[in-house]
Amino acid sequence: MRAGVPAELSDKLKALERENRELRQANEILRKASAYFAQAELDRPFKR
Repeated sequence: MRAGVPAELSDKLKALERENRELRQANEILRKASAYFAQAELDRPFKR
């Protein structure tokens, strides 16, 4: 628990920090997947 912070707020902050970390990881995965598929699209032969 953080100094001077009620346990309820401390628990909520920990949960939000964990969620934030998970969302950042998900965003990084999606960013990499997007770059991968964009590159794969560029590598395909041009079709009319």
